[in-house]
Amino acid sequence: MSSTEQALIEKIRQLPPQKLAEVEDFVDFLRAREERRLTEVVTKASEPAFAKAWDNDEDAAYDKL
Repeated sequence: MSSTEQALIEKIRQLPPQKLAEVEDFVDFLRAREERRLTEVVTKASEPAFAKAWDNDEDAAYDKL
């Protein structure tokens, strides 16, 4: 464990119990934001590959939906 991680854990241990839920919510928020960012990057990276499958005359009717 790095010294930064150890310092953070020590700070968390010093918090009153009612603040722990707040810290947990914030950590969950940060993780969710990172997951969304990863999903966006992967989606953007896959667009060129899917464009070949999506852009065709047979599926043109679906473009109007």
